[in-house]
Amino acid sequence: MSSPCGPEHAPVGDVGAALLMVDSRLQAIRAGSTGNDPEQQLLLDQFISSLGPEGVDDVLNGTCTIIYMFMQWLRMVHDDQGKDVIEYVVPTLVASLRMMPKSIPPETIPTMAGLAIAGGTGLSPSLWREQYGSWTYDEMNPLEATAFLLAEHINRVTSDPDFATRLISSALAETDED
Repeated sequence: MSSPCGPEHAPVGDVGAALLMVDSRLQAIRAGSTGNDPEQQLLLDQFISSLGPEGVDDVLNGTCTIIYMFMQWLRMVHDDQGKDVIEYVVPTLVASLRMMPKSIPPETIPTMAGLAIAGGTGLSPSLWREQYGSWTYDEMNPLEATAFLLAEHINRVTSDPDFATRLISSALAETDED
C-alpha cells in the first residue's frame, strides 16, 4: 500500500548543493576545525542567500533526500545484521544533537528524530515534515546537523572518512547516466 509520504511522491531537491554543505562540514571537522570558521560561515551564508526562496527549498529537499538515502543504506546494513536501524541509529543521533544546545534548539530534536525515522522506515523525510507546516528558521542548523551526523555515523561504520559522500555522489552519477 502506497503512502502519501512515500519517496516516489517527494521532490528530490538540490542534492548536489546539500551534499556540498554536508561534505564541507565533514572536511572542516576532519581538519580539526570546530566548524565555526567565520570565513566558511560567511561563504555558506552568501551561497544560501544567492539561492533565493525556491533554491533554499531545493536545498532543504535535497538535504531530506540525503537523510533518506543515508537511512536506507543504514537500514540495509542493520537488516543484514538482524538489527533494527531505528533502535541503533536514532538514539545516538538524538544524544549527539542534545550535546549541541547552542546550535540545536531542544524543541527541534523530535523533528530531526522524526526525519531520520521517516527515512529509516521508507518514507520521505521532506513529505513527513511537510505535514506539520513550513520549515522554521530554527530547524535549519538541526537539519544540516542531522545529515552531517548520519554521514559521520556511516563513515565510522565503514572506517572510511569519505564513504558517505561517495555513496551520494555515486547515486547522483548513476542518475545523470540514466
